[in-house]
Amino acid sequence: MAKALRVLPLILALLLTLGGCAGAPRRDSEEEALLLGFAQLGSESAWRLGNTRSVQEAAQRAGIQLMYENAEQKQEKQIKAIRSFIAYQVDVIAFAPIVEDGWDTVLMEAREAGIPVLTTDRMIHTEDESLYAGFVGSDFQAEGEKAGQFLLRKAQEMGAEHLNIVEISGTIDSTPMKQRGQGFRNAIQDDSRFTIVASLSGDFLRSKGKECMEQLLAAHSDIDVLYSHNDAMTLGAIEAIEEKGLEPGQDIVIITVDGEQAAVDLLKEGKVNCVVECTPLIGDTIMELARKLAAGESIERATYSEERVFTEFDEDLDSLPERGY
Repeated sequence: MAKALRVLPLILALLLTLGGCAGAPRRDSEEEALLLGFAQLGSESAWRLGNTRSVQEAAQRAGIQLMYENAEQKQEKQIKAIRSFIAYQVDVIAFAPIVEDGWDTVLMEAREAGIPVLTTDRMIHTEDESLYAGFVGSDFQAEGEKAGQFLLRKAQEMGAEHLNIVEISGTIDSTPMKQRGQGFRNAIQDDSRFTIVASLSGDFLRSKGKECMEQLLAAHSDIDVLYSHNDAMTLGAIEAIEEKGLEPGQDIVIITVDGEQAAVDLLKEGKVNCVVECTPLIGDTIMELARKLAAGESIERATYSEERVFTEFDEDLDSLPERGY
């Protein structure tokens, strides 16, 4: 079809506006800048807001037109956004999938339209790997392993004989939820000092993190460690811990993932013991990969961010630059 729909930009822009697609740009000629459709999964945390800002600012720097849609934590809205991108015949589609399953049909539609797809931040599960070109984001299993490795060192420093662990996981069936949990277990599974006594899903939300921690504290009087899959849930959990009259970071060892400014500040205060970085600042990489895909080039199946771990054992915490999210 050679992107024949572009000859009707005004009509299509009107249709997209009626369909609710935010910020649809006009296409006035075949020589305009690359057009990227980006379907974000939501705005549930400072991390997600930082991720969105990174993509938007990177697109502006790169001279790439961006069609942006916020799915507000709903897969059906994200699928609708992707279909609007297909209708507009964007050059490349990128999206952060809410869950791993349920994407095959819409991605087949993208392939039939000749539009390459890039998954960001989270991965998908499909029997047909050719439905998407690649993934850009974090190695979630490695993040979980780093969390477990910190706990091994912390237990040694404490001289602990046994530690009871509670876990607040992310959205059920999402890639980070699965892989952060598995990586953590891989790191500690051969050490008999550790028992995971309970695991609840907080859906990566601060409010649910607090609710989960309240339930865990009511059900268990002997919690030694909290492993939380993201900082938003950790902030909520700390509220519940303090309301119970306990000292976070002291009475309960706290390990969290993301690296938001708020979590690093709490690490400096001693209320968090370990922060595993998961950077949302991947906008420039997304733009670089989108250009390659639009030019018909192949990309790596997975492009991972370089990330570090911040712990109570670090001596340079006060010199850390602002996180930016």
